[in-house]
Amino acid sequence: MFIAAAIGLTAGVFSGLLGIGGGIIMIPALVFFMGYSQHLAQGTTLAAMVLPIGLLAAAEYYKQGNVNIPSAVIIAVSFVLGGFFGAKIALVTDASILKKIFAVFLIAIGIRMLISR
Repeated sequence: MFIAAAIGLTAGVFSGLLGIGGGIIMIPALVFFMGYSQHLAQGTTLAAMVLPIGLLAAAEYYKQGNVNIPSAVIIAVSFVLGGFFGAKIALVTDASILKKIFAVFLIAIGIRMLISR
């Protein structure tokens, strides 16, 4: 349970600091430090993020005028639908392929952020 708490705390700090946490922090940490399969790590992360993860951080951003409520609502509704269909696809995809897709996505995003202005 200590490892799970450390993963949650680390993801929370990075979520509040950089707006990342779930996929980029929690999923790899669950796979590498807790021995979870890719599917179990993704499902556990989604379950953890349902409500509590961003609530206090979002409230702080809102207080400073840094939340666009209409966009957040549209993104949230779309996220629910996308999450449903994404889970359907993920659960029929082999874990080793899923892991590779995840890694390529992270690398591509990292490269894009490094070279963009």
